[in-house]
Amino acid sequence: MIPHLLSIRELSQGDVLDILGRACRLKREGAPCTALAGKVVVKLFYEPSTRTSCSFEVAAAGLGAHVLNWNIANSSSIKGESLLDTARNLAAMGVFAFVIRHPNAGAPARVAKHIGCAVVNAGDGRHEHPSQALLDAFTLMEKWGGELRGRRVLIVGDILHSRVARSNLYCLQLLGAKVRFCGPPTLAPKAFEALGAEVCFDLDEALKDVDAVMMLRLQKERQQEALIPSAQEYQRRWGLDLRRMSKLKEGTFVMHPGPVNRGLEIASEVMDGPYNLILEQVANGVVVRQAILESLQ
Repeated sequence: MIPHLLSIRELSQGDVLDILGRACRLKREGAPCTALAGKVVVKLFYEPSTRTSCSFEVAAAGLGAHVLNWNIANSSSIKGESLLDTARNLAAMGVFAFVIRHPNAGAPARVAKHIGCAVVNAGDGRHEHPSQALLDAFTLMEKWGGELRGRRVLIVGDILHSRVARSNLYCLQLLGAKVRFCGPPTLAPKAFEALGAEVCFDLDEALKDVDAVMMLRLQKERQQEALIPSAQEYQRRWGLDLRRMSKLKEGTFVMHPGPVNRGLEIASEVMDGPYNLILEQVANGVVVRQAILESLQ
């Protein structure tokens, strides 16, 4: 059991394996359960979301919880109320857990420090997105017989702005996998080697000997300056197309946390191909997020 889920780096290997084991059980059992019956889960999303937002809602409802979808456009936040004051007021109504997405790194952790209920980080700035990393690990473990040790995972694209890349790096390393980053030097700086990742800039070289490739979206909304020559040049040098797929060893899986820019970071023919796990990631997100909510003290 864990008090919050704020960062993969705060979890032990045992914590991760417990959550993934719970997800396996929930997926196997299939039927809705009542683990959170009578409890209220509040989603505080200060950034747009499709997969994460809907996945947490389906997950909480499947555990019997009442889900409160807080809407920033119709809230007192537009009148100047802070995130912490919003959370404090809602917590006073008897909330079990908050699921928070915020543009500022550390925002969910600040809420967790000051209120008495559980907090789940659903993505904070460029810091982390722990539930995405857990569902990605779960998806790969299903494909590889429950073991990630010794596997090689390549993460390609806008590493600099990606909370998904950071959380996946920590989670995959914790489970024994090796992680390689690839992208333009402006978006995949060598500084990430200090975190234990291999960093390279040539995608054709980076694709050699990997077991899975995770493509990332270009996060133009987080870029304050032009960090790539052009979209066309980016697609040519760092996009995953059929030509590059042909260089991968048989059975190499393709992943993407979404949303996907078809034809930019990944070609439609690859996205819809036989080794694409993207929709499996989405489906597994529900049971993994159920496991996270069930794990909260």
